[in-house]
Amino acid sequence: MSDTPTSETTKSKTSDGKSKARAAALNIIPPFLFGSLVIGGWYFISYVMLSENRRFLLRPPDKVVTEGFLDWGGTGGMSEMLQSLWSSTKVAGIGLFLAILIGLFLAVLMSQAITVEKALFPFLVTLQAIPILAIVPLISFWWGTGQTSRVVVCIIISLFPIIVNTLFGLQSAERGMHDLFTLHHASRLTRLRKLMFPAALPAMFAGLRISAGLSVIGAIVGDFFFGRGEVGLGQLIKRFASRLQGEELLTSVILSSILGVGVFLLFTWIQNKAIGKWSDRAGLV
Repeated sequence: MSDTPTSETTKSKTSDGKSKARAAALNIIPPFLFGSLVIGGWYFISYVMLSENRRFLLRPPDKVVTEGFLDWGGTGGMSEMLQSLWSSTKVAGIGLFLAILIGLFLAVLMSQAITVEKALFPFLVTLQAIPILAIVPLISFWWGTGQTSRVVVCIIISLFPIIVNTLFGLQSAERGMHDLFTLHHASRLTRLRKLMFPAALPAMFAGLRISAGLSVIGAIVGDFFFGRGEVGLGQLIKRFASRLQGEELLTSVILSSILGVGVFLLFTWIQNKAIGKWSDRAGLV
């Protein structure tokens, strides 16, 4: 009789181990198979569909690795790319931080008064709909052609999802809970802090994850138009494209993608730490 609990515990641990192994396999094997398919198609296009004199349009993966990632010397080498990556990271980080501050402030303000929401929302939609290229001259007139203008581009691109998702989350608290807070004569600040913000966290983090990727896009796009100051990845991409340096161009594009994925995963990790204990959707990427 005394061996039964031990046997059940062993079976439970074995079952948990199999479940974790199965989950790990599901997370690793499908992306690996799809990635292999993509690389195989990449080689097929480079060596079969493109002739030798047109292969600069899509250099094969091994050339990108050897002449892009493994080349650390000279102009356009990996050392310069990493410096540009750091410059773009700083611009994206500053722009995203300011967009979060502005977005949260406006969302809270709009959630407290329907008149403020109706007054601001049409202009926020208009700002989101304006192509960045159309307002580049205005940005350069007001803030020059340096790093400040790149940060402004990041703010404009990444602001709207933060406001919309946070506002939706703040307004999604249950009506019955609002009635309970009203019954206890709770102040606006107490209602906001203890009811509306906790209810808004899942939607707010969804907006932050979207805006995190958009801030990287804004940093790269800003580099294309504003070339003064530190060289960012956008300027390198523009230079490599004009010189038909296919390996370096693809390396810069891959580094840009890695930066975007890294920022996205960072906010996913923060979300899991903040609401992972009580949100079923927190662990999903």
